[in-house]
Amino acid sequence: MLYIKDLCGVYQPAPKETILSEARKLSGYQFRRGTAILSPTAAKEAIGLKLTGLEHEVFGCLFLNSRHQVLAWREMFHGSINRNSVHPREVVKEALALNAASVIIAHNHPSGGIQPSKEDLELTRTLTEILKVIDVRVLDHLIVGDEILSLSETGHHSA
Repeated sequence: MLYIKDLCGVYQPAPKETILSEARKLSGYQFRRGTAILSPTAAKEAIGLKLTGLEHEVFGCLFLNSRHQVLAWREMFHGSINRNSVHPREVVKEALALNAASVIIAHNHPSGGIQPSKEDLELTRTLTEILKVIDVRVLDHLIVGDEILSLSETGHHSA
């Protein structure tokens, strides 16, 4: 439990929004350039807090070098409460600009569910094929809701 001091100097339990805000700040340390992301668990820890509790869909990419070290986290696209448009061309441009060797893609489901939709699976296939042309591997696709689903762990994606 996180407590914060109110205006009278009394400690009160922090509201959920404050806790998530502070957690997002702390998760920034996971994105320091050069930090290695070597497993789906590490990817979930690094990305999960960035996308948890948002009221609209966000699609982001964690770009990595050839040793799976962080180059950058980018929130690429913002959508509505249940839809987001992802433009593969923009992902390719960012991967090339960062000289990335691999990427972990992620998006959230504001509803809290983590079941991948047909569109989620198709997006994963499309980005994997397109990025393969420029020698960038899609290592995983994470779906963040009340929990975090790794498509590589569930067999929906193989790197």
